Amino acid sequence: MSSQTVPTASAATPSPLRGAMLLLLPALAVFVLIFAAPLIDLALESFRQFVPGRIGSAADSPFVLDNYRELVSPSFAGVLVETFRISVAASLVGLIIAFPIAYGIVRRFSPRGRVACIGLMITLVLLSMLVRTYALELTFGSVGIIRPLLNVLGIAPTSRWYIETLVGAGLLHAVIPISVLTLMGTVQNLDPRLIDAAQSLGAPAWRAHLDITLRRSLPALVSSFLVSLTFSISAFVIPMVLGKGRVLFISNVIYNRFSDVSNYPSGAAVSITMLILTLIVVYLVSLVQHGRRKSA
Repeated sequence: MSSQTVPTASAATPSPLRGAMLLLLPALAVFVLIFAAPLIDLALESFRQFVPGRIGSAADSPFVLDNYRELVSPSFAGVLVETFRISVAASLVGLIIAFPIAYGIVRRFSPRGRVACIGLMITLVLLSMLVRTYALELTFGSVGIIRPLLNVLGIAPTSRWYIETLVGAGLLHAVIPISVLTLMGTVQNLDPRLIDAAQSLGAPAWRAHLDITLRRSLPALVSSFLVSLTFSISAFVIPMVLGKGRVLFISNVIYNRFSDVSNYPSGAAVSITMLILTLIVVYLVSLVQHGRRKSA
């Protein structure tokens, strides 16, 4: 009998890892093309030297750190602090408002009512940001329909604190529906019998909800806060329309650098800095939440 080489199973059948990699290649290619490559190009542009009078930087311009040194100025620090201050406040207030709404929809509404409420929240999320922002401006702005009431109350619609409040209200208009949809799933999975058991053992209703409902919903609350904060920090239309040039977010500064003065390197530096700061904030909040979960 002549010896014949029998192909092994590994040679005849592709490995599962190889098959998985082949399936992932199209998704990875799209990810690199539309996400990674633009960010790499943006990071490289942020180190280019800008020459006034040009649109962007020259291809052979040297790499410098001037674009990042500019960000240490007090003016940029003020915009940065203002962005985070209003965004954090709006995210926290939105969370405080959204949680009772989500709880009420899940626990107090019929199945048909819950479907209607979910549809309403999805409609609010998908509603054009420009439409809702100008609706707020036409109602609460300096020429809004409630201006006579503001005058009677002695509130100047052009004062800075009122404009900041209006920008915060615009952010709330956007983050509350998102937070409600994020929290509804968690509230739905909470066992209401735990609340009943705690109350039957003598705990007041507020203490039962504080120790059981809120504690079990804490991961979802943190996730909802991070989603709201990320959206608020990156908001562009809301501070541009409602801020009237007196309240600026980082996104408005980035737009001005790219569009008004064509200083692409400076705009890229601000964009990269904002991206890094946002990732740091998200990481720190997630780290604190992870530590609290381990200690519990």
